[in-house]
Amino acid sequence: MLTIYNSLTRTKQRFVALRPGKVGMYVCGMTVYDFCHLGHARVLVVFDIVSRWLATSGYEVIYVRNITDIDDKIIKRALENGEPFEQLTARFIAAMHEDSASLGVRRPDLEPRATATIPEMLKLIATLIQKEIAYPADNGDVYYSVRKFDGYGKLSGKSLEQLRAGARVDVDPNKREPLDFVLWKAAKEGEPSWDSPWGKGRPGWHIECSAMSERYLGTQFDIHGGGQDLQFPHHENEIAQSEGAHGHTFVNYWMHNGFVRVDDEKMSKSLGNFFTVREILRQYDAEVVRFFIIRAHYRSPLNYSDHHLDDARQGLTRLYTSLKGFGVASEEYEIDWDGEYAKRFRAAMDDDFNTPEAVAVLFELANETNRSGSADLARLLQALGGVLGLLERDPVEFLQSGDGSDLSAEQIEARIEARRTARENRDFAEADRVRDELLSMGVVLEDTSDGTTWRRN
Repeated sequence: MLTIYNSLTRTKQRFVALRPGKVGMYVCGMTVYDFCHLGHARVLVVFDIVSRWLATSGYEVIYVRNITDIDDKIIKRALENGEPFEQLTARFIAAMHEDSASLGVRRPDLEPRATATIPEMLKLIATLIQKEIAYPADNGDVYYSVRKFDGYGKLSGKSLEQLRAGARVDVDPNKREPLDFVLWKAAKEGEPSWDSPWGKGRPGWHIECSAMSERYLGTQFDIHGGGQDLQFPHHENEIAQSEGAHGHTFVNYWMHNGFVRVDDEKMSKSLGNFFTVREILRQYDAEVVRFFIIRAHYRSPLNYSDHHLDDARQGLTRLYTSLKGFGVASEEYEIDWDGEYAKRFRAAMDDDFNTPEAVAVLFELANETNRSGSADLARLLQALGGVLGLLERDPVEFLQSGDGSDLSAEQIEARIEARRTARENRDFAEADRVRDELLSMGVVLEDTSDGTTWRRN
């Protein structure tokens, strides 16, 4: 029985799909004006895991993750670069796809772009105006009137008065209330714009997701996900727009992953501790980064540091070491979910996608594989790891990959051969010297009955 922590009710709830056997899931994606950072990577990996587990559990999943390809930051960056905004967004969409593929993230089923959903946004805005929940202002903007929606604040858990008291909003004479938010922005000189009943302009950020999710999943669907930073105001405003327009529940289960911290401080450009995925992947294997993200529960803060990435590398190395000698499964392994390890793995994942507990099962299974030498346990380990997008490479390839040494594989093999010759000549001091030299350069030798193997440390 799958349970999900619902951010709206602040409790774990049994998951019951709107339509038996089918799940509609929408996740707020990237605003494509720069390379993906570690916070984006966490969203990508977390909801990739959610999608994988739902599919493993037998659901037919429609996973929608949008792309915001028009907003203030995009326009500003395009002007700074002196290029059309479409060219800028196309470049960073391609980069996002490269980064997510590196992390083992599967493409969502649908990846709508804001600029391709303008008609749906205009229709939704017109409905809100007709219901007198939104109003055109004299400056050509259209605003949502938060006071007209009784449920405003239910996702953040705050009343309208509390939100107003804590809001940091500029005084805007065109708004009736400080918390009112823009649905349609009147065109400014030189900016991209689209025709609308209220004049040329472009959509506000919040209306995009209400329109895109409705187009592909309907006016009510199962799961809406995103980073914790989007809970207010973005997701709060989505609820107000969609429920205000249609008069019924918008989303049944709201999921938010925790913040990323760097050495226990919030990641930010101003603090100088801001890392893009590409910067991290220059130093660490992509599967190690994925494993690092998975080892933390998705709702917990994720603390980034070299120490934690090094520890993740060592942990993943332990799992792959237990698979060494078994290679990659030549055919798909069918998991017996009634078996001891698989049953505990399922219980962990059914408990609000508790990946730390699921990973703990993998380590126990690896230990038993090492003890018993069982090929069947090794295959089970690979299969359960594969549910999380892990352990799908040849173990030797993983263990010998990475930047643990300046030596190439050929140079390492030459030194191993020199050590073998020294041992045959009973020059054990020289053999030990070669082993120690390689160890100092990040290469671990392992002597077996079949010869000497190596891995990077």
